[in-house]
Amino acid sequence: MYQVRLLPHDITFKTDGDDSVLEAALNAGIAFPNRCQVGACAMCLCRKLQGTVRYPLEPMLTEREQEEGWIFACQAMATSDLVLQLD
Repeated sequence: MYQVRLLPHDITFKTDGDDSVLEAALNAGIAFPNRCQVGACAMCLCRKLQGTVRYPLEPMLTEREQEEGWIFACQAMATSDLVLQLD
């Protein structure tokens, strides 16, 4: 199990790494911005400040966006504890 911390609200929830970050947040009753849940609308786009994620498919993010820490929460699966920034 991994812990995910959402800033700036300092909300935490757990994920087993098999669900996407968005699925884990919604399952924990957290109001996480989302719409399409397939990485097309960018509503769930957030910045990863700490930790690592994996994707079942290559995300629709540029290499620079990924280097800057941007993730699609609807597609990303935690592979460690995470700290995310919701703007």
